[in-house]
Amino acid sequence: MVDAVSSAARTAPGPDRDQAVHPARAGGSRATRLRAAVRRHRADLVVGFLFVALAGWLTHGLWPSPGTRMLALNPADQTLYEWFLALDARALHGEFSLVTDRLNAPDGVNLMANTSVVALGVLLAPVTVAFGAPVTFALLVAGNMAGTAFAWHLLLTRTLRAGPLAAALGAAVCGFGPGMVSQSNGHLHMTAQWLVPVLVWLVVRLLRAADPAGRPDGPDRRRAASSVVGLAVVATVQVFVGEEVLFLAALTLAVMAVAYGMADRDLLRRALPTFAGGLLCAGGLALVVLAYPLWVQFAGPQGVADGMFPPAYFSADLTGWTRLSALTVFGSPEAVRLTTGPAEFTTFLGWPLLLVTIGCAVWLGRRALVVAVVAAGLVAAALALGPEVVVGGERTGLPGPYALLAGLPVVDGALPMRFALVVLPLVGTLLTLAVHRARHDSGPARRLVPVAVGAALLSIFPTPLPTVDRPALPEFVTGGHWRQCVRPGGVLVPVPTATPKDPWPMRWATATDVAFGMPEGFFIGPYGEGGTATMGTWQRPTSALLADVARRGVAPAVGDRHRRQAARDVDSWGASCVAVTDDAPHAELLRRTLEQLFGPGTRIADAWTWRF
Repeated sequence: MVDAVSSAARTAPGPDRDQAVHPARAGGSRATRLRAAVRRHRADLVVGFLFVALAGWLTHGLWPSPGTRMLALNPADQTLYEWFLALDARALHGEFSLVTDRLNAPDGVNLMANTSVVALGVLLAPVTVAFGAPVTFALLVAGNMAGTAFAWHLLLTRTLRAGPLAAALGAAVCGFGPGMVSQSNGHLHMTAQWLVPVLVWLVVRLLRAADPAGRPDGPDRRRAASSVVGLAVVATVQVFVGEEVLFLAALTLAVMAVAYGMADRDLLRRALPTFAGGLLCAGGLALVVLAYPLWVQFAGPQGVADGMFPPAYFSADLTGWTRLSALTVFGSPEAVRLTTGPAEFTTFLGWPLLLVTIGCAVWLGRRALVVAVVAAGLVAAALALGPEVVVGGERTGLPGPYALLAGLPVVDGALPMRFALVVLPLVGTLLTLAVHRARHDSGPARRLVPVAVGAALLSIFPTPLPTVDRPALPEFVTGGHWRQCVRPGGVLVPVPTATPKDPWPMRWATATDVAFGMPEGFFIGPYGEGGTATMGTWQRPTSALLADVARRGVAPAVGDRHRRQAARDVDSWGASCVAVTDDAPHAELLRRTLEQLFGPGTRIADAWTWRF
């Protein structure tokens, strides 16, 4: 929840806003009106350019050739998301389904149960078709950071009426804070947060429309209705971008609404009926549209109804809040031991930013907005600690607040440490309010607060995402030779098959715009006990045999039993072709093993193949 304006913003409108010439009044030629519009939005354009430049610099290791470069810290997730983007792009050809048979043949994969970023993939399908999934992935890594920051900048300047500098500093935390940069190592569904400020704006708009103060006719029902429809539309789209982000945003807004209402009882009495009713209507409208997709996710083919990641493992270390991310200029690689990996530096704000934020909150006082932001931040920070508090890598035995929520539907699917991502925009809001107020203060705070905030932000200034050269794909794939042994829409079995630990063969399909299916792979599916969620599926005996050969380089003793099993496995997969390329580990030994299983192979480009 965000109130209309801070007290400082009410008394000190920004100079750009006061002096700008409205295009409608400018008169003259189109060029004159364009110049007037540029002057009016000059600050926004400058801030947007700076955010794009910063995002480009942070991802410069992927450019100018994303097809030959990849993220060094989380290549497996990048492989998965590029596959999703290539699959989503098939919507341009009229091929779209929430359950696909192009992976884990013959069972398929439930896209709603996976972080498949369907909306992003479909939106950027023309880019994927024209330039390839690696380019789309690189654009989204950079675009999510810059877009999220710019969306918050617009919200802070329009809704809080904050000055451009104050809003830019706060928005930079939202889009380029430690958690956002670390999640950019492959987690597109978590960094695509540019719709969250739109959700917040619509909630604020609904609240203003629901408040009858100053209106003789009562609540502005027309504006309330449009806000309700807008909330339903944005929430629906966000489900197909990233459900976890929507869940975190909704929970945070709920906490803020309660805290704000407690701090401003008069507003609560005036606006609650219309405001609460509007939120319920928005949720109902969204559920009408989402009823079938959500059924597919939880009860449809290959659907899962639970989370697969253990909350105790994916919990934030309390010490992590005081440390600096290893992906910042002053960070230390030793911080990695306090989290699960380089993609989860969600809590690493460091002492400088923590102390400055606390000081700003105290200085701003007990305004309703400040109370709501602080309350939401404390709740999110506490939930991030998970079911048991961990300090310095040691479990204390003390239960964390998350223990009260563990096991609940939907909540169980959110990793505890990711609640800390909510803290970034809350910190950004507090810093914006403080800097804006200080710039209109006649005392020492006029210089002290901006300097303190600038120093704190410098302590978390990010470093570019590490990248490495991408291994070249086999000529068998890039030259289109796979078409000689795979029927249209058929199944190609790469040797060894893709697994969650090594999904590299999925890049074969990505490079062909997912023109063929593959068995097994990297995905979330219902292969645990009782249909619980797992990462990937069990390997069939033949793929397990071949994976062992690739791993150990030891020739197996192949007998009739193995050949019969291999025939059954190929039939089960519905395979058109089995292929082993020259770049496979222990390729020659794999070829000899395949010949013992299936007979002589056929050489195609840099691969040996067996057709069925």
